[in-house]
Parts: sequence; structure tokens; C-alpha cells
Amino acid sequence: MTSEVSPALLVDLYELTMADAYRQEGIADRRATFSLFVRSLPPEWGYLVAAGLEDCLSWLQGLHFTPSDLAAIDQFKIFPPDFLDWLAKLRFTGSVRAVPEGSIVFAGEPLLEVEGPIAEAQLAETYLLNQMTLQTTLATEAARCRHAAQGRAVMDFALRRVPGTDAGMKLARCCRLVGLGGTSNVAGAVRYGLAPSGTMAHSFVQAHADEMDAFRAYAQVFKEATVLLVDTYDTPRGIERAIQVAGEMRAKGIELHGVRLDSGDLGPLAALARRRLDEAEFPAMTVFVSGGLDEYKIDDLVERQKAPIDGFGVGTSLGAAGGAPTLDSVYKLVNFDDRPVRKTSTGKATWPGAKQVWRRTDWTGDLMALAGETSPDDSYTALLEPVMHSGLPTSRGKRDLVEANTLFERQWLALPGPLKRLRTPALHSVEPSAALRRLTAAMDAGRPGAVEADPKSRPPS
Repeated sequence: MTSEVSPALLVDLYELTMADAYRQEGIADRRATFSLFVRSLPPEWGYLVAAGLEDCLSWLQGLHFTPSDLAAIDQFKIFPPDFLDWLAKLRFTGSVRAVPEGSIVFAGEPLLEVEGPIAEAQLAETYLLNQMTLQTTLATEAARCRHAAQGRAVMDFALRRVPGTDAGMKLARCCRLVGLGGTSNVAGAVRYGLAPSGTMAHSFVQAHADEMDAFRAYAQVFKEATVLLVDTYDTPRGIERAIQVAGEMRAKGIELHGVRLDSGDLGPLAALARRRLDEAEFPAMTVFVSGGLDEYKIDDLVERQKAPIDGFGVGTSLGAAGGAPTLDSVYKLVNFDDRPVRKTSTGKATWPGAKQVWRRTDWTGDLMALAGETSPDDSYTALLEPVMHSGLPTSRGKRDLVEANTLFERQWLALPGPLKRLRTPALHSVEPSAALRRLTAAMDAGRPGAVEADPKSRPPS
């Protein structure tokens, strides 16, 4: 069995090669600022939910290369011994400004910015991109499913389909962050305080000689918590058998919780189940559905079909973020040695300098400014805040998952409906400030003196 990988080795090779080149050039300790942002939103996505910062700060604070790490790197026969000695002493000493987890952000806006010695800040690239990209993607998809359900419960059923158990745990965390109802992932429920959710599999029904026997056996064990899966064989007949068992349990003073549909035309079947449960005088029993759902199918069931469904179990689409399995996220150098820098490649140009994002409190637009700029007026609030200083988290960098959820709920309530739309969402305005435009124009015009003299291009101390 392969041993667990050291966190410090979760870097791309070119980060090590650049660090050694910086070291041998004598510039490894010069200050730099890197900005992590998403270039563009996936089609049909109107916003992002920032997530993953807690893991990023934990990795940065604990960054160190153990003797076994150094021995493993030495096996590549790429680096000289003095570079390994340098790595052995390396610790992250920089600072991080970031939007808090649970914040709603838009394309082009920094989710975080790292400032510190360039070799240290460069080494953080891959891990920070990995965590922020994955968790922001998952949190946003979960929020979209929640929006589609219009107040009905949405449960995470994705552990068996996500690309690895680590991703499954990150998904459970993101579901807690955006307020989903629960998860089938027992470890995720325990770690993140989610309600555990689950009923039975078709195999339980098949393991009994008769569907009625299976329903009775399950109801005897789980009583009021029982949700019966009614579509193993013939769904209408399964609904009738569930009603019969519910009547038998009621005679014993026990009210069953509900039924679950996992296949077929879920809208009409849910309507049939609801009608028959009501006719049999079980109005409190719920109808829960699962099976190949995503935010669009949930929206169709709720909005177009008006299906009487109380909750949804979402698996593959939630774990793979539906039609957007990843984000166009990047980690770009924007300041080096007190000098703003900018990439000008076609289609991949960047804005120079450390940034701050100012948002109008009425959500009518954001202003992307240089970090040294002050608020345009009282109608704006700053998004990025100091979460790590000199390698240690600040008080704002120690916010827990409950606080992140509280922030998300507040912003989610305020987010305008057109931005939440699942199809053709409105475009939120993100405009560069006048100072940022001037700095960019000065750089493009080749006036380095004008650029170097602009103190607003530097991150705040």
C-alpha cells in the first residue's frame, strides 16, 4: 500500500525548479504578490461561492519539507544539495488577503492574494489553486441546486461518484457551507455537522422474497425514520405496498416518514405517490426523489411540473458540478520587487498590482481597484481582508464553517434574483477603477517611471 503523500510535495515540479532558479539568481527573497482569480464563469453560471480558504491557510501555515520529502526530491537527480538544504529551512512567512469563505464573487475578482518572498509565494500556486478551484466549484453547484429546489430539502448523495474520497469530504463541507439539508456521507456528516441522510437500496428489497417483507422488516427497525424505496419492481404497486405497511405501523402508534422514488418519470410518479398518500390519510408522509438529478432537472420538476416533491437526493451532478466540472482559475504574479507586473497574452491579459474589490451594498456593481485605494463612497464595502500575516492566520483567518455559512446566508438572501437564474443569468458589473486603468495604460505605453512611482500598486502593509 502506498504511504500517504506529504502535504509539502503537493506542488508542481516547475514550482521547485523556479524556486531553485530564484535562489541561485539571488532574488528568492524579493517580495511578490500573486492574485488567484477565475478568468470567466462557466456557461449559465451567474456567480461563484468562494470556498477552500481554510485548507489553503492550514497548508501555508504548516508548510515544511521533512527529511523524507527531501530524500524523495533528491531521487529526481534534478537539484543540487544546497537547494535541498534551502528547502529544509523553508517556512511560509508571507501574508494573505482573501474574500471570506461563503462570499459571493464574480469573474476576474481575486479570491485571494498572496504576498511574500517570491520563492515562497510561487510554491503555493498549485495547492491553492487545487483547493480554491475544487471547493468553489462544488459550493457553487450546491448553491445552484438549493436555488432550483425553492426551499425543498437537497441532500448530498455524491460520495460514491466523486473523484476520490477527499473530494467527497470537500463536497460535504461545501454543502454545509451553503446550507444544504444533509449528506449520505457519514464521515462528512460527523466532521462538518450535517444531518446524515439515507434510506435503503434496491438490494435490500431484492434480498427479501417479497417487497412487503422488505418494507415490514425495515419499518420494524427504523420506525418513524423509515423512508421506503418503492421503485424496485413496479412503482405504483410499490406505493400501495408502502401505504399498507404505513397503516400497519400506524396501528402500532408509529408514523412512517415517507417514500422515495429513484427512477422513471419522477414528476407524474411523485404526483401519484402524493395523491395516494393523501387519499390513504397519510398527508405527513413525504415524497423524496433521486436518480440522475441536477439543478436543471430539479428546476423542471419544481417550476414547470409543479411536482409535489419534498426533497431531492443529488449524486453525480453535485459531485461533478454538473456541466462545469472545473473553473478557469489562475494564479498570476501582479507585483514584484515593488514593481507592478502584467501579462499581456491574447485572451489572458491580467490587471497589474495588488487589488481590492469594492462592492455596492445594493449589488448594482463591483469596483476592482488597486489595494491602496480607499472606498469610493459609503455605499461600497471591501471584499478582501487580511487572513494571514507573517505566516500565521489573523483573527479573520480563523473563521469557522458556521461563520462561513452565516456569511453565505446573508449574501445569498441579498443576491438579486436575475444573478441566481439557472439559465441566461444576468451579468454582474465588475469595473476597474480609474487608478487601475491609468496604471495599466502607463505600463502598456512603456513608461516604467510612471508605474514605479505609483504607490497604490503595492499591497497594504
